[in-house]
Amino acid sequence: MIPSILPTYNRAPLEFVSGKGVWLEASDGRRFLDLGSGIAVNSLGHAHPDLVAALTDQAGKLWHVSNLYQIPQQQALADALVGASFADTVFFTNSGTEACELAVKMARKYWHDKGQPEKTTIIAYHGAFHGRSSAGIAAAGSEKMTAGFGPLLPGFVHLDYGDMAATKDALKDPGVGAVIVEPIQGEGGILPLPDADMKALRALCDAAGVLLILDEVQCGVGRTGKLFAHEWAGITPDIMMVAKGIGGGFPLGAVLATEDAASGMVAGTHGSTYGGNPLGCAVGTKVMEIVANPEFLADVSRKGGQFRQGLEGLVASFPDVFDHVRGAGLMLGIVCKAPNVDVVAAGYDAGVLAVPAADNVVRLLPALNLSDDEINEALARLTKAAEAVQTALDAKAEG
Repeated sequence: MIPSILPTYNRAPLEFVSGKGVWLEASDGRRFLDLGSGIAVNSLGHAHPDLVAALTDQAGKLWHVSNLYQIPQQQALADALVGASFADTVFFTNSGTEACELAVKMARKYWHDKGQPEKTTIIAYHGAFHGRSSAGIAAAGSEKMTAGFGPLLPGFVHLDYGDMAATKDALKDPGVGAVIVEPIQGEGGILPLPDADMKALRALCDAAGVLLILDEVQCGVGRTGKLFAHEWAGITPDIMMVAKGIGGGFPLGAVLATEDAASGMVAGTHGSTYGGNPLGCAVGTKVMEIVANPEFLADVSRKGGQFRQGLEGLVASFPDVFDHVRGAGLMLGIVCKAPNVDVVAAGYDAGVLAVPAADNVVRLLPALNLSDDEINEALARLTKAAEAVQTALDAKAEG
């Protein structure tokens, strides 16, 4: 018999009842150090007092009116995002998946209104994750994402991530209208695109006259030590998707765009019932107020360096379990030799939460405001987990 919750997740046998900062308490009383943050969502940890205050204050006034009317909280957040980024305009969604849908629509509508409706093809990259909608899985293209869900939305060409030569060649097709890419692939295994490749990609798009769409759903909002990951390369996109960390745990996403790229999206071309609601935007505005602070971002970079140094030591201590560390800021991945799911499971026993990803990677995506002492505690618990995995490997070798 099918359970009352559709069984599309392989859930861990853990049930959490409360959280504070980087700590979660399970229903059996155990405390876990959370290095997953709801998959890079809880950017300021659990129950951050400023976010709780912003949400409860707004909840006591107004929850929802729809986009039929002016929403001051939405305007405030849009102004904050425009003021802190390349963008001229913002559309609010409830998730990264919805942001992907709009980014694709925006790019295709742009060319339609420019009198070149044939420019519908979008170059995407293997290993990508752009959500689980029809456009999102078509953009990712992997069999794991698409099997059984055909016919797929047409108009995507898939290249190897980071292959600038193939990208340059593909851009010769006059039907190409845009390129979509994650500056750091998250689900794909914490794979950063080097700054030189980001610069090259921007130059190639400019030379070909096509739009550059960046998916910063996982790597944006301070995660790398810049407000947005593309800033490290000194480039700007035409369209960008954000979500996850922007709501600090409240469902919220957005598409940011230049005036030119958004020129086709006039009244009636897109909409969202809940997108940009007063609750989400009140929280998002407070997140931006905290995370966009240059001192806060500098501290993310410092703590990212401290955490990475400790992880490098962990890899050196357990060469049979781990291979190497990669990532940026507090978006880090440990490439494993042992099965990554075994490392994650051992973490449960050690009281630490991590997230598996492709390429046998364990993702570490802690709250951006975790303390130095909590970094040290995280390393101690990951060491305990590694010891358990190593013991299991030794027993298997002897057996």
